Amino acid sequence: MRAFLRGLRRNERPRPAATCYRSSTYVPLSPWQVRQRRFRATRVGRRGLDPDEVREFLDRVADDLAAAYRALGDSRQEAARIKDALKRWQSEQAQRTNAGRHH
Repeated sequence: MRAFLRGLRRNERPRPAATCYRSSTYVPLSPWQVRQRRFRATRVGRRGLDPDEVREFLDRVADDLAAAYRALGDSRQEAARIKDALKRWQSEQAQRTNAGRHH
């Protein structure tokens, strides 16, 4: 997760590991899915994880995931804004060039 967030800060696309293949139907986890995930209690006499610690960790993961999705959404909006501005500028330049040729 840290590498993913570092990549977002550096404007890099996260790259899956070389051995990670996903089907076209793969859907990434949402923060609410992480928060709602529950695990079975261990059987009597067996050791297990502290449910409060697990829940706390899942909340931290969900918060990081939500922050990453927000950053991704913000960067997509910014990219769209920049593309629109570039298109407008290119149109204005083309109009000025064409107006200069006709006079």
